[in-house]
Amino acid sequence: MNSKAVFRKAAVAAGFACLSGASCALDLMDSYEKALRVDPAMLAADQAVIAGREKAVQGRALLLPQVSLSASLTRVGEKSSTSTGYGSSQSDTSGNVRQVAVQLVQPLYNAKASADNKQLHQQTELAEIGHRDARQELVQRVAEAYFGVLLARETLRVAQAEKTAVLMQRDRAQARFDVGRGKITDLQEAQARYDSVLAREVSARSNLALRQAQYRELTGVPAEGLADLRPGFAPVPPQPDSLETWQTKGLDRNTRVQVKQSELAIAGVEIDKYKLSGRPTLGLVASLSRKGQNGSLSPAVSPDSARGMSIGVQLNVPLYAGGAIDSRWRESIARKNQAEQELNTAQRDTRLQVQDAFLAVKTGVARIGALEQSVLSARTALEATTLGRDLGTRTELDVLDAQQRLYTAELDLAQAKNDYLLGRVRLASAAGELREDDLRALNGYLVR
Repeated sequence: MNSKAVFRKAAVAAGFACLSGASCALDLMDSYEKALRVDPAMLAADQAVIAGREKAVQGRALLLPQVSLSASLTRVGEKSSTSTGYGSSQSDTSGNVRQVAVQLVQPLYNAKASADNKQLHQQTELAEIGHRDARQELVQRVAEAYFGVLLARETLRVAQAEKTAVLMQRDRAQARFDVGRGKITDLQEAQARYDSVLAREVSARSNLALRQAQYRELTGVPAEGLADLRPGFAPVPPQPDSLETWQTKGLDRNTRVQVKQSELAIAGVEIDKYKLSGRPTLGLVASLSRKGQNGSLSPAVSPDSARGMSIGVQLNVPLYAGGAIDSRWRESIARKNQAEQELNTAQRDTRLQVQDAFLAVKTGVARIGALEQSVLSARTALEATTLGRDLGTRTELDVLDAQQRLYTAELDLAQAKNDYLLGRVRLASAAGELREDDLRALNGYLVR
């Protein structure tokens, strides 16, 4: 059996394993790799960077020789009459005149073309930064969609567990009331709690369907087989544990800041370009031509065969363009001032984004620990309240309240874990360091 057959057999076996329910859950890296292939925003960014790289090629072309070929074929007819002492003579001639010329122009000094070249190279760099930003945004969107599904799934699980527990309490209250040992108020309270939990379950189910649809639109695969969070994972604070360090990273590496820095540089070159538009240009011009005819035309009209070659320099001095150049120069100054303010805005937003994500990660560590203890305490309290009810010292309403506190604590813990993990993603993104490796690191928090 050859290697291709072995590969096909293994692929078929893996497919049947997934269909049979074996362990083939998708993790964050799987989700990201699938999104890379189908997400239209990322595919558009891939084409944008390909187009942007051509700007540098176009810039270099401005300083390289320009070669052109021209050719013509002309039908010429000539009639002439000559008077002499003996009368007049007439001639009627015609023929085809053909001409071919090749011209080469090499810029020797063109300040505006040099500025255009620099600007086009900066546009290529801007395209590269935009592509990096698109990849970071995709990583963040995949993480948000993935953890959004997990949180919605956990919310539905808690709602269903609470519904089961409240239903048991309602049936117990109904049974006690039927035999005359319970109060009607206990039954009515249990029924009200049950109706409230049913409404929350419907809302949780709807939210889960929405999150799964968002994940499928992003990755192109169903969201039913996503790996769950590993229970009891230990969150860690940001490394380094310094807000100022992270903000400095953000101001240096954040892609949105880099985009605005690149746009500011392009706007600065735009000013230079129009400032240099009034300068003379000097170029080397060389040409090679050949001209001839077939027919009976006079040599004065066209020679039978002629070749020519010339080489020299050409000076062009712009004198006046109706004020357009000065107007564009003033416009470019205003555009640069606009770019400076947009850069300041991007830097301010980056500092705030870094701070928000940094605090989400830092406080998330303590918050998760506190909520884990809260869940344990609520579970212990529920057990004690249930025992007290059986002994007659607590009521059914006390048990319902203890159950609600437990399930509220579980939801708060799930939300805290989600906020912590997304905070790590957003912190890396704001600092300009979000890579595929960050998703691999977050995979450590998932059940494999």
